[in-house]
Amino acid sequence: MERHQKILDQLKTEKHIKVTTLCERLNVSAVTIRKDLKLLEDKGLLFRTHGGASLENPYINERDITEKAAISATEKSLIADMAATRIQENDSIIIASGTTVQQLAKVIVPKGKLNIITSSLQVTIELLNHRDIDIIQLGGNIRHRSASVTGHYAEHILNHISSNQLFMGVDGIDLDFGCTTTNIEEAILNQKMMQAAQKTIILADSSKFGKRSLAKICNLDEIDEIITDKDLSENLADRIQELGIKLTLV
Repeated sequence: MERHQKILDQLKTEKHIKVTTLCERLNVSAVTIRKDLKLLEDKGLLFRTHGGASLENPYINERDITEKAAISATEKSLIADMAATRIQENDSIIIASGTTVQQLAKVIVPKGKLNIITSSLQVTIELLNHRDIDIIQLGGNIRHRSASVTGHYAEHILNHISSNQLFMGVDGIDLDFGCTTTNIEEAILNQKMMQAAQKTIILADSSKFGKRSLAKICNLDEIDEIITDKDLSENLADRIQELGIKLTLV
């Protein structure tokens, strides 16, 4: 059917699309679109999501950090380079866990004295050679898959900290549901980090958009800036900016 092909063609361009958008573009009812999406999903051509459809499975399972590091490596490097320009002289920042923020740690060149608080063991290792960086390594339960800490002790330290900026990676960004990660304890710790920072900057390659995972971190309107790559669809970019969130594409 011609309408089915149009749906698939638009998904190839945008990766994720809402039912309401398809209704407007194809001039048919929501009931018709939902029937189309179910038929296409039954054929294995797409995945239905809450209020829309995606070419990729929108639900993310936990992966080992070494496996995640190989995904979108070039994009992560470009995102990290841009994020490093946000660090100010004599700044105080929090760096969460994940492979994109780990890449950020590799490219940081401190301006004056820099205070960094982090839950990531890998970030700490990357920063050890910088004598001008004072590192506060959060303590707690070690998560082997992410090489990071979670738990009460890390949360307690954050209750007594105030920082300028938080750089945070996520596993999924769904414009309706928000930012998510695969681990509940990590989501709780990320929430504490956001409370301790004046500004939250998300570092995420475009493959993370239109996806969600087990544990919600925050709503999208709680984020100040998102740095991602230029493969983000124009439709998603417009919707993010309509929410008043600074969007930087690299």
